[in-house]
Amino acid sequence: MSHSLPTLAKRKLAKSQFHSQWHILRHDKWLLSCLTWVPVVLCLSIYWIFSQGIATSLPIGVVDLSKSQLSQKLIRNYDATSTLSVDHQYDDIGQAHNALIEGDIYAILFVPHDFDKLVTKSLRPEVTLFYNSQYILVGRLVNSAALQAQGTFNAQVEVVKALAKGDTTGAAAMGKAVNVRTQITPLFNKGTNYAQFLVTAIVPAIWQIAIVSFTVLVLSANYRISGLASWLGQEKPITRLAQTLLPYFLWFLLQGSLFLIWFYDLISWPMEGSWVVLFVAQVVTTVSCMIMAALFFFLTCDAARAMSFAGAYTAPSFAFMGITFPARDMTPLALFWRELLPISHYIEVQVSQASYGVTALQSLSHLTPMVGYLIPLLLTSILIKKHMSKELVA
Repeated sequence: MSHSLPTLAKRKLAKSQFHSQWHILRHDKWLLSCLTWVPVVLCLSIYWIFSQGIATSLPIGVVDLSKSQLSQKLIRNYDATSTLSVDHQYDDIGQAHNALIEGDIYAILFVPHDFDKLVTKSLRPEVTLFYNSQYILVGRLVNSAALQAQGTFNAQVEVVKALAKGDTTGAAAMGKAVNVRTQITPLFNKGTNYAQFLVTAIVPAIWQIAIVSFTVLVLSANYRISGLASWLGQEKPITRLAQTLLPYFLWFLLQGSLFLIWFYDLISWPMEGSWVVLFVAQVVTTVSCMIMAALFFFLTCDAARAMSFAGAYTAPSFAFMGITFPARDMTPLALFWRELLPISHYIEVQVSQASYGVTALQSLSHLTPMVGYLIPLLLTSILIKKHMSKELVA
């Protein structure tokens, strides 16, 4: 009987915490919006932006000074690729340059004078492709498609020359034109779907930002309404803080589970590993994010400053994940910042499970550095006691 009373008291306390948090949410419509529909709209917007999955028919312009049958054949090869679309013809390079600057086209194909004559004489005319490399993704796609189109055209020309000399078959002429044939087979994301590649990283980054920012707002609302001493009490403030944040922890965890279901069940993107491992990683990530949010808030107990800290901390989440830029090529400062972000460790688990299907032990080993978040938790406890003592004195 003596053991059941503390248990009953804890249950009543937990129930009262849920009721008090619901009371706060009912009277703070902005906070309720931030916890419900705002993250959903953000994530759906990101998916809508990349929903096409594969970039096709990128418009390019052509400056054809040769205007010969061979130059037209070359242009048709470029236009035949699924990535490029020859939508504009220009009389001079100046017009094409202006169109590239204004964003009407993504590249310029320049064919020089006497292109056909130089090809016939095997003098290797210079065909130039200009593209804006500031658009990193588009630039890579344009460059890859151009190499494919140009390589096909070169092979066709060599085959025609070999056949014109006689004493050879079509297969032999093709063998001489293309000595080594390459086959590039992607092991993961075989369809080169950019939605699968980017959305599965951007949405977790938004999730981290939401957890840290909205936890700050929750702490600020409780502090504003109840005050520190009344809210957390003088004994075991970290326990009371955990009880306050428990409903939100469960809600954030539900959000994380829902985007996994969205990715790997509803959309049916490949999932090679274990859902349980991803769930464990999300639990650890959610706790770590909420610890950092608590640290930011209790540094000053000021919502505006805490949100500034949270914004500066989480802003590079996607950039520092190592998805679009290799982590090993980052500067020491960037690597240090990356280690501070919980989502950087989580995304390693997600990729290793969803794409590679490695063992649970190998994946969860990426979470080992997150033990370091015990230090911010300790600092948070010290800061709470410091603010508590000031409040009691005042």
